[in-house]
Amino acid sequence: MSHLENQRDSQPAKQFRLGKSRAMLAGVCSGIADYTGWDVTLIRLAFALTTIFVVGTPILLYLIVWAIAD
Repeated sequence: MSHLENQRDSQPAKQFRLGKSRAMLAGVCSGIADYTGWDVTLIRLAFALTTIFVVGTPILLYLIVWAIAD
């Protein structure tokens, strides 16, 4: 077994959690930011712009993630 495989097996699996400590609504955007390591402001801005230009689909996805996460 190589060193890389050994290191990969010892790391815990990354799990998505709602970011309730920095939540503005339900914590979905802050959870995505925590999971990806991106700034929560960028995630919220991307969500807002996507909602404006895609007309509602991101809101449905947000509600689905909120319902199934945690």
